[in-house]
Amino acid sequence: MYLSSSAVNGALLSILASLNWGASVARASDVQVPLYSAQVPTYQAKSLGSTILSSAFVNYVDEIGKNNSIPGISLSAVRLDQDHKPLVQHISLGRKTEDGGGYDLTPDTLFGLASCSKAFLATSFGLLIDDFAHGRNTTPLPPGVTRLDWDTKILALLPDEWLLDDEWTTLKASVRDVLGHVSGLPRYDFSYKPWDTTSDLLARMQNLRIAYELREKWSYNNQMYVLGAHLIAKYSNTTYQDFVREHLFTPLNMSTTTYWPSEALASGKLSDAWTKNGRRIPFWFTDDIARMNSGPGGVISSAEDMVKWVATWLNGGTNPITGRQVIPQNVYSAVTTAQHVVFGAPTPEYGVGVVGYGMGWQRWTYKGIEVVEHGGAIPGFSTATLFSPSSNFGLVVLANADGKAGVIDQILTRALDDALTLPSAVPADERSTKTRTSDPVDHVPFTPTSVPSLDIEAYAGTYTSLGHGTLTLCSAKSTSHYCAGVLADFASTSSDADSGGLDSDGPHLYGAFRSLWTTHIRLRHLSGDAFRAEYTALFPHGYGRNASAFKFVDVGSPRSGATFEVAAVDGPEAGSKVAGFALVIDEDAVAARRRRAPEGTPLKDVADDWFAKL
Repeated sequence: MYLSSSAVNGALLSILASLNWGASVARASDVQVPLYSAQVPTYQAKSLGSTILSSAFVNYVDEIGKNNSIPGISLSAVRLDQDHKPLVQHISLGRKTEDGGGYDLTPDTLFGLASCSKAFLATSFGLLIDDFAHGRNTTPLPPGVTRLDWDTKILALLPDEWLLDDEWTTLKASVRDVLGHVSGLPRYDFSYKPWDTTSDLLARMQNLRIAYELREKWSYNNQMYVLGAHLIAKYSNTTYQDFVREHLFTPLNMSTTTYWPSEALASGKLSDAWTKNGRRIPFWFTDDIARMNSGPGGVISSAEDMVKWVATWLNGGTNPITGRQVIPQNVYSAVTTAQHVVFGAPTPEYGVGVVGYGMGWQRWTYKGIEVVEHGGAIPGFSTATLFSPSSNFGLVVLANADGKAGVIDQILTRALDDALTLPSAVPADERSTKTRTSDPVDHVPFTPTSVPSLDIEAYAGTYTSLGHGTLTLCSAKSTSHYCAGVLADFASTSSDADSGGLDSDGPHLYGAFRSLWTTHIRLRHLSGDAFRAEYTALFPHGYGRNASAFKFVDVGSPRSGATFEVAAVDGPEAGSKVAGFALVIDEDAVAARRRRAPEGTPLKDVADDWFAKL
């Protein structure tokens, strides 16, 4: 539920022109607010001494949230005045909790930041380098390593832990490579489990197939930021979480920011989380998961705290309140300078400019304005952090629903237009506030062109792979105790169960597929022995006040899925049987392996993983 446009200008819009970001923590009610009133904001002026974003923008955010089923949006904008002191505007609209009155979201509400956390990791590694360079850290480095810098080889730092399936990459990959997403290892987010330790994840990396040569192509990878946190912990002689708190959270007085879900929950400030289709889900991480996942996506923070982070970047790494340089210039430059090309040609999302990646930040251009930015997405949350040093503008946008990247992008560009008085291609009153992300997608309809080689029962069974572990697949007719449970879970959450059963639109396979992001997998038959993978989290008993069953589906791309290999069998049991299946998660990675493989190489040898049937 959202405020009406007229109510937006009321109590839920908190605008603060100055904040105490020093050692002491001031309550919002104790802060003196110069230049304009915190209770009755004015919108007319564009100067630094007035509101940064207009009432029209606030109404736009309110409308786009309502039209796209986002329970709540919290954002903070910041500019620096002539004395480099921050002018901050907080806008919080909508719902924080399922049990609240619908208007309970505030600037200090906590959200899971997802991949906006990566900038904290990259910056922290730079601070670790700086600590070594200035003698503040005397932790022994491995034999032969005389200094720690961005080009230090991972193998030199982790001689007993670092091993990939490509010898050259194992030998030559540096800190800069892995944090810049050019290690050559594509995204394997379904390979790690909620119970994994960092050691488990690192050990499994050797069984994940490299797709690109080192530095050949930018390819996003979360595991490398788990690796980065491990390196910081190992060579700072503390935990990664404590290192970030000591070096960043505390100096910036980000007093409620944490890595620990239990701490966020105990504070009473943590927002509930919703799917893109409006179903409430639990906060996705536990404290145990946070120990492993802090580097790539574990920060929990508020717009109120995050704007302090953004203002420091806007001020060249110096806390604009205390005057303390928190981020040295060499670290600032290293992580924000684009070193790798993400998109080298025009894209619908970013326009005609080139998009580059530093470490934890990406850089692009919007209507001639430089933008340093990073987005984030985890179940229940969609986020973005942005700043433009040359334009003296920073912004944090936090939404408590997942799958809303398109909405967040629209808010970012509209804010840039509004705050910087940029020309807009579409008049404000004609812009759509509806995005494609609001349309729920269960699966993409497909009419098979040919039947499987064998009866669907022949494909059921247990499979094992080096990268993803063991998976047992069931057909709709499977009768084992395990399959009965799996099928019951799917039946309770499947709309097609009401129109003829689980296989009403074709033969499928079902299995429990536990990863950090999923509970189950469904393989929908496409054609012949090819099946499309749906990675899903099932909630057979609902969640929150709504006890009806539902599923949280990632359908994957149209070309990703499983292709089974059916082999001929000689001897007394002559005939055909299923040997296994090739799993394709990232079709670009598979295409890259195929280009380097000899002609005629089977899919099983270039796929993202091979599951052999036991």
